[in-house]
Amino acid sequence: MAALTTLGLGKTMEKKLHSVGIHSAEELTDIGSKQAVFRLKEQYPNTCVVILYHLEAAIRGIEIKQLDDACKADLKTFFKQL
Repeated sequence: MAALTTLGLGKTMEKKLHSVGIHSAEELTDIGSKQAVFRLKEQYPNTCVVILYHLEAAIRGIEIKQLDDACKADLKTFFKQL
């Protein structure tokens, strides 16, 4: 299993994801960015929508600025419902 940092995520985010039961890049990819942020938001209430964008971009293997507007709108709508 690949470390979360192989997706371009930092050590702090890696620790936070570990604390909510996500321990590898494969687990994050399987669970998806939305479920990951759902878990993070429960434990870390100050989690913001930008974290969701970063996780989605990491899963896709792209930079956050490469997420298209439709994807960002979908993620933002989901985040507002949390």
